Amino acid sequence: MSKNLKAQLKKVGKSQTDLAKELNLPEMTVSNWVKAKTYPRIDKIQLMADYFGIKRSDLTEDKPENLYDFNSLTVKVPILGTIACGEPILVAENFEGYRYESADTLPQGETYYLKAKGDSMEPTIPNGSSVLIRMQNDVENGEIAAILLNGDTEATLKRVKKQGDVVILMPDNPVYEPIIVSEKNPARIIGKAIRYTVDL
Repeated sequence: MSKNLKAQLKKVGKSQTDLAKELNLPEMTVSNWVKAKTYPRIDKIQLMADYFGIKRSDLTEDKPENLYDFNSLTVKVPILGTIACGEPILVAENFEGYRYESADTLPQGETYYLKAKGDSMEPTIPNGSSVLIRMQNDVENGEIAAILLNGDTEATLKRVKKQGDVVILMPDNPVYEPIIVSEKNPARIIGKAIRYTVDL
């Protein structure tokens, strides 16, 4: 009780004198609670809980000290299967779960994760990493995009280079050949790669 009371006072930037005055309690009584000399009655515990905006158990129960407040402004970002960093692979939008992200670290718009498979975008995007994609149908010259090929049946991650009316899908790994977009080899951008995450 004493430890929790001191922690709550510190959290709100108040002293035990402030607490006593604002709750109209004898200062000596509050001092004894803080020093663990006496234990408050249930009605006084409720009074303090209401003052701090917490539950009674937050004052009376032993709390682990290594817990941190979880940012309530978190967003569930879906993981939607695999995308190639190499030869284009068949689209597999199989739902694989979620990654939880802080809302203030995400770009505006709808986002999702794709698993990168292959090494054509190394060293920029490692094989096996989770790539955050923002849904959009175009990107700036030189940006990395998630792209559908061959009648939307295959997907790949490539850097988009625009030279006049010609669009070239460039790998970052020089071992791979670029893909030139044409009427016979159409492509459709489905999102911009924002960043990647690698799980150890």
